[in-house]
Amino acid sequence: MVTRTDSNKKRLQRHKRVRAKIFGTPARPRLCVYRSENNIYAQIIDDTVGNTLVSASSTEKEFGTSGGNKEAAKKVGELVAKRALEKNITEVVFDRGGYLFHGRVLELANAAREAGLKF
Repeated sequence: MVTRTDSNKKRLQRHKRVRAKIFGTPARPRLCVYRSENNIYAQIIDDTVGNTLVSASSTEKEFGTSGGNKEAAKKVGELVAKRALEKNITEVVFDRGGYLFHGRVLELANAAREAGLKF
């Protein structure tokens, strides 16, 4: 019998490995990405106190219905960068959340860089 591996379980293992090395400080908070099937979410987190400083997602009103594609990921990246710059956050540490740096995660990261975040 062929058994199929649980892809989310493997992603969580990769995420634990990444999180063991990445830590958000007040000077360089962590830009965390979560990608579901239909939406994409981004948060900027200060891990020393455990506070979310800025967040953006494709579930917000201005995105409409399609939140699980590359265009929505670009919009979320631009929006999180704009909100971060309003709070004087210019440098972050990128946490890909165990996902491959490809597709929607890559588009979000590139859009955030183009909008002014440094990582």
